[in-house]
Amino acid sequence: QIQLVESGGGLVQAGGSLRLSCEVSGRTFMSYPLGWFRQAPGKERAFVAVSGRGGQTTMYEESVKGRFTISRDNAKNTLYLQMNSLQPEDTAVYYCARSRLFGTPMKSSQYDSWGQGTQVTVSS
Repeated sequence: QIQLVESGGGLVQAGGSLRLSCEVSGRTFMSYPLGWFRQAPGKERAFVAVSGRGGQTTMYEESVKGRFTISRDNAKNTLYLQMNSLQPEDTAVYYCARSRLFGTPMKSSQYDSWGQGTQVTVSS
């Protein structure tokens, strides 16, 4: 059974940067799309970014384009989210997730395995 464990969250001032990591267990790391989602208080879980199978394709939610970068280290079975120019509206719990679908799924319902989440708080 696959397990995903996020780390790297924390408190940062507006304009700062954080890098989230998601360590994925199992030997099929390259075989699935892996995504990042976030959930702010009182809001639904929302798509942030996805890395397609093997990491050759990526997609981003509009508001993070040019600021966030999703990447994989296949040797370490780890997914990353580099977040730059953070703003208070980026404050949320960030989750990584695995999908069994092809392409670059962007709906939370298209993912079947989730990590426990890591808190990101951006102060103004």
